[in-house]
Amino acid sequence: MLVAPEIPQNTGNIIRLCANTGACLHLVKPLGFELSQPGLQRASLDYSDIADVVVHDSFASFRQDWAVGRLLCATTDGGVRYDAHAYREGDALVFGSESVGLPDELIQTFPGQNRLRIPMTPSNRSMNLSNAVAVMVYEMWRQIGFQGAGAVTEKAGDYFA
Repeated sequence: MLVAPEIPQNTGNIIRLCANTGACLHLVKPLGFELSQPGLQRASLDYSDIADVVVHDSFASFRQDWAVGRLLCATTDGGVRYDAHAYREGDALVFGSESVGLPDELIQTFPGQNRLRIPMTPSNRSMNLSNAVAVMVYEMWRQIGFQGAGAVTEKAGDYFA
């Protein structure tokens, strides 16, 4: 889930990620762009047709309308490293906007063990949103056994000619 995303290219990249991992992307308004905006269309390529994207008027309306497992928020102040958390099928990751992240009042609604962070070197503020989403989604997917990925039939040597 992206709460108030601002940069269409980041959301487009995340749409591609969701299409390739089978994740559903929830967008919570306000959006800093139109879904038809060219930057979003370029970044998502033709994946928006195969990605599951749902737009919500507010975080409260998402909570009311959708049944998910645990809600886990990504925050630079999170007490749990994203790779130390034990993910389960049905968990949902919640990310804030590129410029300010999640509002403090929303972060406070998450129990401490559901506030996750990506380690960074000291004196850094944050990662690019689409990169942070990719890091955490793939860790979650890995932990649930890459469910839905299908079998890989190529051998590693087949990639090198």
